[in-house]
Amino acid sequence: QALSEIAGMGGGGGDLQELRARQLTERRVDMHGFCNPGDFQRSPYLSARGNIANIFRGSTEEGYKAYHADKYDEDKNPNGIINFGTSENKLCFDLMSKRLTQTDMNLMEPPLLQYPDWKGHMFLREEVARFLTYYCKAPAPLKAENVIILNGCGSLFSALATVLCDPGEAVLIATPFYGGITQSVFLYGNVKLVYAYLDSKITGTSTRPFQLTVEKLEKALQDARAEGVTVRALILLNPQNPLGDIYSLSELRDYLEFAKRHELHVIVDEIYMLSVFDESTTFHSVLGMDRLPDPQRTHVMWGISKDFAVSGIRFGTLYTENQDVANAVASLCYFHGVCGPVQHKVAQLLRDRDWINQVYLRANHARLKAAHTYVTDELKTLGVPFLNRNAGFFVWTDFRKYLRTGTFEEEMLLWRRFLDNKVLLSCGKAFECSEPGWFRIIFADKTHRLQLGMQRIRKVLEEREQEILAEEKEQPCQSDQDGKADSTDEVIFVSRHQEPSCAGNSNLGDLIGLLQQQMRSSDWLQKNTAEQFA
Repeated sequence: QALSEIAGMGGGGGDLQELRARQLTERRVDMHGFCNPGDFQRSPYLSARGNIANIFRGSTEEGYKAYHADKYDEDKNPNGIINFGTSENKLCFDLMSKRLTQTDMNLMEPPLLQYPDWKGHMFLREEVARFLTYYCKAPAPLKAENVIILNGCGSLFSALATVLCDPGEAVLIATPFYGGITQSVFLYGNVKLVYAYLDSKITGTSTRPFQLTVEKLEKALQDARAEGVTVRALILLNPQNPLGDIYSLSELRDYLEFAKRHELHVIVDEIYMLSVFDESTTFHSVLGMDRLPDPQRTHVMWGISKDFAVSGIRFGTLYTENQDVANAVASLCYFHGVCGPVQHKVAQLLRDRDWINQVYLRANHARLKAAHTYVTDELKTLGVPFLNRNAGFFVWTDFRKYLRTGTFEEEMLLWRRFLDNKVLLSCGKAFECSEPGWFRIIFADKTHRLQLGMQRIRKVLEEREQEILAEEKEQPCQSDQDGKADSTDEVIFVSRHQEPSCAGNSNLGDLIGLLQQQMRSSDWLQKNTAEQFA
């Protein structure tokens, strides 16, 4: 029903003008964030749902398409697009290619070439249970019967949305969040998304930018119910994409208790759990908790694409103690299965604990940390605020001062400016961020691409800075804060996932970065002359 309404086919029919005119935010999904309806012609060959899928386009798809048509290559295409937009780890191809081509990986037996148990071959499910028990620090051994194997976490999101919600019902999620969930849940499953909007403002000494609280979840849930929307589940991303936040045990317990009070299922995506690259930061898995508030409604996802730098191998796993949910998802595994030879390779990979601990994770964490340090040092030199986190492949970056006005139209113009200068980023609208001007930069790449990509970013920002300064001189009476959100300079360079430390604990590098930012981005000296003070 929701899809047909958006397509202009609900009720008494309708046309494309209705599609353009309607306030699509009432449907809890802002389609204008993903497509340009003005370019859309309804196809007579497609259903209403097919037409929605056909127009479901946005910066993610447009940029990805442009990148593949003009991909950077050091030798063959040095002027091509550098991809800082797709969350892939490109630092460990040498390690993974060597391990995946060793002799123990190559097995071809009849069972691997036949239909498996749709939940996955038992040998793999047993290995996944042992793997998660160890790395999630589970208090008791996890059980293979609670493991389901699908071809990626996107498939898991769509399968869970389908079996937990009826069409038109909803799941609750905090924004900004990984935009692919929208496609999995809404486009595929016809399930709405209810947003708990987070923002960068700091309200006290014990808060941090874009902090998720139970109060914000409560408000979003009650607002949805007031509109007649039935919410069935809560999605948690931990570590969080795109923020890089890692939830503490007390926070996780609060979120799960909230869900239990409202009888909500909780889908916990922990796909970056082994990509925490700083020893000072501790990740806590939901599966490592001593007691789950509602184990029958708690479902945990993980996959190898991020933590093992093999996004081209489609493998995701679900752990749930609810056998009704497990069996319902298994019914959809027919459409989302993993081929037998790949299941064997994954089992061998997960079984090799010595190699994972002594070789792979050590090298991967060191490379991630070095790449993160390089990109964040460049941002500090540019005077660009960002969230300083130690998990995932991304830096959540504040480009708000480079927007003429604080609008998503201006954000999209800046995004296109980056793309025109051959660097692909992801803008905040793609993550349903409530504040225009935030971008996600992927840093898990080789040094020469990071250097060239940051050079191109610097060029765009310096040009924009000069343009804005020139416009301000022409319009001296206009406030430079018009349309822009409050500054969060005081917390951006520090603020790890723990409680933020006071300003007195900031290290020298942070203070230097803050001073550089103020010198580069402010015309304070011009506006506040000695004569004015006198």
